[in-house]
Amino acid sequence: MKKILQDLSFEELENLILSLGEKKFRAEQLHKGLTLGKKISQINISPALRSKLLEEYEDEPIKIIKTFRSSDGTEKYLFALADGNVIEGVLMKYKYGNTQCVSTQVGCRMGCKFCASTLGGLVRNLTSGEILSQILTVNALHGGTAEKRAVTNVVLMGSGEPLDNYDNVLKFLKNVSAQNGINVSARNISLSTCGLVPKIYDLANENIPLNLTISLHQISDEARARTMPVAKKYSIEEILKACAYYFEKTGRRYIFEYSLIAGENCGKEHAEGLIKLLKGKPCHVNLIRLNEVKERGLTTVTEKEAYRFLGLLEKGGLSATLRRQIGADIGGACGQLRISYLSE
Repeated sequence: MKKILQDLSFEELENLILSLGEKKFRAEQLHKGLTLGKKISQINISPALRSKLLEEYEDEPIKIIKTFRSSDGTEKYLFALADGNVIEGVLMKYKYGNTQCVSTQVGCRMGCKFCASTLGGLVRNLTSGEILSQILTVNALHGGTAEKRAVTNVVLMGSGEPLDNYDNVLKFLKNVSAQNGINVSARNISLSTCGLVPKIYDLANENIPLNLTISLHQISDEARARTMPVAKKYSIEEILKACAYYFEKTGRRYIFEYSLIAGENCGKEHAEGLIKLLKGKPCHVNLIRLNEVKERGLTTVTEKEAYRFLGLLEKGGLSATLRRQIGADIGGACGQLRISYLSE
């Protein structure tokens, strides 16, 4: 596989152009074209420069090979990478703008029992440019530019554990928020992790004011370990300490995702346990009705049960919301589309 030009920051692109004996302004032309989601072969540069670049760099590091549209307007994409691997992403449409969910790895090695992403294990990490290209491609698809983006918000909640691909994700965060690029504010970016504690500290020290989201899903380490193997390594207490440090460094409250699983974590005692764990902390609880994955055998709760659980949390003094279910009719859960495609 060739290198990915979208991996480079603008400064790195300038250095590359100068090393090829080209004028500095060529870097700006090239960078603008890439930001618009164009292939190298589509950008208005000299044939000689184009030829040099295509010898080393992928013309199109990522492309949409299938699109699925939900009745609620959600779009799910199956992307092909240059090496033949496939990943997926989702564009969710809200009143305040369009949020794109991006993948950070091909597959995942975290082994969470409710997730389809991990069914085939981890194949490889995505480069920073492959993560960025998902946004550039979808933004272009919907007529967006850098000045007027069609993709207004980004969530790193697709296939893969972002903090397990830390270096590439960190570079992506810097490139996606660069003012001379697609310029998505860090405050409009959310990163979801299953709780890799050392990397939470590392991220906090970068002082990037994004929204940190932790997949919690249980109130005790023992119960959490039944569905999330990572709980055997990092305790809830360790996660809470890391989150407190993140808040101290960034001033950003943190969010806990809590997928409601029938018979597992949605009783009154679980609500009381969450209140005991989190009350008074600068956090928010995002309740999710489980996206069912047939290979996992776990089932979700009814809407009535979900709102009952939400009411218990609110009565107990927690900031909490129930996420609106979207994209369920097109395989909304992480990894479902990819697994379906691979099994065809």
